[in-house]
Amino acid sequence: MKKLFEKALCLTFCLSAASMCAAPALAAYPDRPVTVTVPTAPGGTVDIVARIIAEQFAKTLGQPFVVNNRAGAGGVVGTQFMAREPGDGYSLMVTANSNQLIVPWVYKSAKFDPIKDFVPIAALGIVPNVLCVHPSFPAKDLKGFIAEVKAHPDKYQYASAGSGTLNHLLGEMLDEQGGMKLQHVPYKGVAPAMTDVMGNQIPMVFASLPSALEAVKGGKLRELGVSSLQRSPLLPGVPAIAEEIPGFSGDLWVALYAPKGTSPAVVKQLYEAVKLAMASTDVQQRFEKLGVTVMHDGPAELAKRQEVEFQRWKQIVQSSGATVD
Repeated sequence: MKKLFEKALCLTFCLSAASMCAAPALAAYPDRPVTVTVPTAPGGTVDIVARIIAEQFAKTLGQPFVVNNRAGAGGVVGTQFMAREPGDGYSLMVTANSNQLIVPWVYKSAKFDPIKDFVPIAALGIVPNVLCVHPSFPAKDLKGFIAEVKAHPDKYQYASAGSGTLNHLLGEMLDEQGGMKLQHVPYKGVAPAMTDVMGNQIPMVFASLPSALEAVKGGKLRELGVSSLQRSPLLPGVPAIAEEIPGFSGDLWVALYAPKGTSPAVVKQLYEAVKLAMASTDVQQRFEKLGVTVMHDGPAELAKRQEVEFQRWKQIVQSSGATVD
């Protein structure tokens, strides 16, 4: 019995010594606050979605996820910043397809590669844009709008969230596919653009449905058409622009990225947190009220989606000639 006890004691000592000599275990991720950069101004769809997801991540992962808006140059400022961040999981980005996939073709100075510089984690939600005008605009519906603008080339301006953003390119598409001639006025985000349209400083804007919904319902903006191929359930009486201009389409989708070099283990953990967030009844209801449709793309699906769309927007930008030095 004594020998058996001595052997057991020796085994315990050896195991303890081995564990002490082994490399220390890595701290569980995350063990400190995480910054979520949004390359657009506060108040737009990307910002709203980012804050909903950050709130859910904080609950799931037990650390604050702090949203940091770095707007400017159609998303170039924030995205270039993120391209220089370390891939350690503590600096993430929630952005839109326009900022990520259109801007590099529009801005000659955009020094980032959306495919090589970032790791896709998950697509979060997709929404149509709404063509809105000030209530004093002479046309009352989409058909009347098209006739009015075509009858007065160069008379009307449209606001956008910045050169190279989706709501800029949608205006360019109206010109090209609808035979119009509008003047583009870029802003630093959709919120300030909408503010000037509501103040009748500029007549029209393409705004994402979540950004425009409250102003539309409050009568501060008049909605004329949506950019998706089908009508939105939240605005069933508003036609798709494609009903008057066949083939016109351009949805905004929002996704979560990390800088290149982020470990697959962290990407997997964040994607699992996204799935939990999207399964939440609270998130689903909040998205539904905003007009955002939940997306389910994981890292591989998002990578494929962005590669296809990156080339699509290249063709549209080159055709429109929308470039910024």
